[in-house]
Amino acid sequence: MPEEIKLRVTGIEKTFPGVRALGNINFSVRTGTVHALCGENGAGKSTLMKIIDGIYKPDAGEIFIDGKSVKIKSPLEARNLGIAMIAQELNYVPEMSVEENLFLGHLPVNKYGKIKWKEVREKTVEVLRNENLPYKPTDKLKTLTVSDIQMLEITKAVSNDAKIIVMDEPTSAITQSEVEVLFKKIALLKEQGVTIIYISHKMDEVFRIADDITVLRDGEVVTSVRASDTNIDEVIAWMVGRKLDNIYPKEDIPYGEKILEVENLCSGKLFENISFYVRRGEIVGFAGLVGSGRTEVMSSLFGLENLDSGVIRKDGKDLSIRCVPDSISAGMAMLSEDRRRYGIIPMRSIKENASLASLKKFFFRGYFHSNNEKNMVKDFFSKMNVKSPSVETPIQSLSGGNQQKVLLSRWMMRDPDVLILDEPTRGIDVGAKFEIYKLMMDAAKAGRGIIMVSSELPELIGMCDRIYVMCKGRLSGELSREDFSQQAILQYAMKINGER
Repeated sequence: MPEEIKLRVTGIEKTFPGVRALGNINFSVRTGTVHALCGENGAGKSTLMKIIDGIYKPDAGEIFIDGKSVKIKSPLEARNLGIAMIAQELNYVPEMSVEENLFLGHLPVNKYGKIKWKEVREKTVEVLRNENLPYKPTDKLKTLTVSDIQMLEITKAVSNDAKIIVMDEPTSAITQSEVEVLFKKIALLKEQGVTIIYISHKMDEVFRIADDITVLRDGEVVTSVRASDTNIDEVIAWMVGRKLDNIYPKEDIPYGEKILEVENLCSGKLFENISFYVRRGEIVGFAGLVGSGRTEVMSSLFGLENLDSGVIRKDGKDLSIRCVPDSISAGMAMLSEDRRRYGIIPMRSIKENASLASLKKFFFRGYFHSNNEKNMVKDFFSKMNVKSPSVETPIQSLSGGNQQKVLLSRWMMRDPDVLILDEPTRGIDVGAKFEIYKLMMDAAKAGRGIIMVSSELPELIGMCDRIYVMCKGRLSGELSREDFSQQAILQYAMKINGER
């Protein structure tokens, strides 16, 4: 009996100005299976999914659902065809409520065109209860964490009775316990005959849940195989076009003097009594479960959150940090965990995004010297290996990994002494991660102090010299390289075994 194909694409092509995103894409997805789509940032995965979701129109090719050729001209048409998509970048309105977000695009109305808010409220309460989510229907999205919003997006997709669900990096911003909930949901959906296209850079996840794997590179299909017929190393080699022998390019660098010291930092109910230090040439990691206070501590250091008490000392001198300009003037820079909300300016070019924090450098005698700006940006993009047609390309058209490198260029142009990196590799592929790690090593060799916040324990273990662990707003442990292990970090993160 032939296998039932739910979705098939043939000859799909897509070109943007100066960039061929997709070329002659052909692949099929079996009904009731998880089909993983793998590839580096910029390989064309998200572009292909946006075509299937009706966001982009292909230049050529056809899409078949249940063997029938379909034209998907908008996301609304995709929904009507039973397609739902969880996008990689969380596009949400901070002032929107949970119930408005869940029913966005399909709010029930009466015969007079008025929204049935009572029905919306009742259905929202039911969905939240069924998914065991602790939010109120009226909660504003701006009050939720990135992890909370990601879980809501997943809930919205699966609650709309879709037959094909595209999940683009669904676990990039959720906790391990939430990942387990998602995987159980995926297993249940498969039993119900739902077809899932799963995009992830986390190879352990791919091989845990995928039935089939298709690898894209440079806008073309490299191969499509059963997951059981391949392995992680082989898939990574297909993705990057080469074998990566060591994905963590850590080197031993002699430490200098303490460049940053923090003593008894407190901020309301967010965190208390936080004390740590960073030396020149040192990469210091911060681990902990989502909600442990890691990001809040870093935001306070950078002037984004208010401090109640504590001392911040740089190069032996006390600092008074009340706002972001204070920290920048002190030689500190921070890469935020949410590049969409706090990092990029979507409608602006990558040149403007990169030079934003250094505009004073290009003013002489009352005039702005744009050539100086362009030359400096090009120089940093070359060092950071930013892949883009030109410096005038809108940053929103770049892959997540290249957006991250543009934002890193923004701060490196300031020549900071202390670099705070909050989830610097979230949502980017193994090749781009390797480049970010190398840039971190270059910064450490230059005598900078680096703080790396990450939810991925292997990269903390692979790249850091010391790791602080937080739990419920407090520092619960400190580990040196010789003591690194995932078990030890998790024990401190969950305060297992007595004082840990």
